[in-house]
Amino acid sequence: MDGGGSLRRALVGDQLAAIALANKWQGIVVHGAVRDAEALATLPLGVLALGLCPMRPANDGAGYQGITVQFAGISFEPGHYLYADQNGIVVAPRALS
Repeated sequence: MDGGGSLRRALVGDQLAAIALANKWQGIVVHGAVRDAEALATLPLGVLALGLCPMRPANDGAGYQGITVQFAGISFEPGHYLYADQNGIVVAPRALS
């Protein structure tokens, strides 16, 4: 999720994380902030974000889906695979096994 690097509002909280799990997501990378850190830490979902913010996201409507997003010097292409841990992020056009 590209929040432009802003830490003024959280883009992900426990409710959106629950939706991600229901859709069988493995994790979320947020170029911005998240909230509900304690709840997120208990979920079987990887969450990597720039920081925390208690403010809920603005409900301005849905974002975009299926587009290329660029931040942190990485181009995130639809259909590519993302691998992340505490050391960084790797994006690959195919599954790395």
